Amino acid sequence: MNLNGNEFKAQFEQSTDAILLDVRTPDEFNGGHIPNSINLDIMSFDFRDEISQLDKNKTYFVYCRSGNRSGQACMMMMDLGLKAYNLVGGIGAWPHN
Repeated sequence: MNLNGNEFKAQFEQSTDAILLDVRTPDEFNGGHIPNSINLDIMSFDFRDEISQLDKNKTYFVYCRSGNRSGQACMMMMDLGLKAYNLVGGIGAWPHN
């Protein structure tokens, strides 16, 4: 499900089982990321294997630079039975307040 920055942050903060997932490349992640996020590069050859091992009891809040890669990641995750939310607009849409 696509959420704007305010909705994404609010739902993330209200969730008791939330995991924040950054699907950008390691270089992008190392250049700056939302605190407490985990990096799983959607461009890596083993991305599908990595997400297939994620806990289906958790809720995943997924972001990238623009919202495109994270949208693709959310679709893959939902196909595997995971609950995933996409940050529309990417990391720049994350509210800083």
